[in-house]
Amino acid sequence: MNNGLRRLLYDYLIQSGLEANAASYVNALILFLGIILVALLMDYILWKLLRFLSVRFARQSKTNFDNFLVFNRVPRYVAHIIPLLLLYRYLPLAFLDFENTEGIILKAIEILAVILVLILLRSLLRSINDYLKTLPHLKDKPLDSYSQVFMIIAWIGGILTLFAVLTDITIWKFFTTLGAASAVILLIFKDTILGLVASIQVSINDMVRIGDWITFEKFGADGNVTEISLATVKVQNFDKTITTIPTYSLISDSFKNWRGMQESGGRRIKRALLIKQGSIKFLTAENIETLKGIQIIAQYIETRNSNIENFNKEHDIDKQMSINGRNLTNIGVFRKYVETYLKNHSAINQKMTLMTRQLSPTPQGIPLEIYAFSSDKRWENYEYIMADIFDHLLAALPYFELEVFELPTSFKDGLDKVEIGKEGPLYKDGKQ
Repeated sequence: MNNGLRRLLYDYLIQSGLEANAASYVNALILFLGIILVALLMDYILWKLLRFLSVRFARQSKTNFDNFLVFNRVPRYVAHIIPLLLLYRYLPLAFLDFENTEGIILKAIEILAVILVLILLRSLLRSINDYLKTLPHLKDKPLDSYSQVFMIIAWIGGILTLFAVLTDITIWKFFTTLGAASAVILLIFKDTILGLVASIQVSINDMVRIGDWITFEKFGADGNVTEISLATVKVQNFDKTITTIPTYSLISDSFKNWRGMQESGGRRIKRALLIKQGSIKFLTAENIETLKGIQIIAQYIETRNSNIENFNKEHDIDKQMSINGRNLTNIGVFRKYVETYLKNHSAINQKMTLMTRQLSPTPQGIPLEIYAFSSDKRWENYEYIMADIFDHLLAALPYFELEVFELPTSFKDGLDKVEIGKEGPLYKDGKQ
């Protein structure tokens, strides 16, 4: 359409008997509606054409990227570009007689163009992000953080452009003004900036990946990471609840990542039996003969006892009292039994640390700690293996005349009768 055609319609309206002022309004309205209808028709045709071509190409293509482009409606937004250019080129011609309206129309089209570019960028970025997540070496990386950073920059640029369009001020003047207000901007976008820095450090240092099992006691998180974004990290706890953690907390606070355990050859078992101190004793000859019946330590007892007897004879030790010289103890033999039992256990990884150690005595007894690694790292199987080991050891204790510490019944009954009052413990009958 050119200026001659516009005047031709205007002249026709004048010849039809309309006044010049009314003819201008009707002419502008008819041209406006006509151009809008042409643009909408072109938009519809381009959309159908691009959708047909993109779907057909996606089905024949071997890559998944084009599928994500179709899914995120990128062809649909691309179809808007040519109709929008058409509006920008020809729509102002309908309002040549209305200078103020012409300027408003141009600004409105420019605003639509900025919004369209932002939406198109978002859809394209989502498509790239979705595609990268399908790649094996990138599926556990915090890609959402980088896409969000890019979109924040794009939205800031778009908003500044919109202000420049509305106020007829160049975008560089806006940047100059923003430089003076940088302190306020930093305060407003503090969390975003911290999240950006944290996301970069988390990615570079490989601190957390999607799918990692982490424990973050400060936030009550204990489960698998499902999403890492610019501002938050989502953790699905084992009770199926979701905990949201600020991304910058991953670098400012301490948390536990279980990835090392999952990638290793086993899961640690670290638990102690509390042995009653009064049950520990030196072994007599009768005790030693009895314990030789335990097959897995029979050879050890035979060799160890022989060495001890030879030592005592060589040094003329008076064995009328067991404390003199060297002796076997029931807890020492039991410790050797536990170690040998674990070395013969099929569910224990023999290539990793394995030991049974005695810790410092406590008011609750002497802790005899087992430190080993189960070959199966799955939670259910791990708990079963650990329970199976301690079931056996608890049942084996009496053979060594050892006892597990527990509160005496009389003491527990006394605790049941005690209540804590403001002035101290009171019995339930009111007597102190």
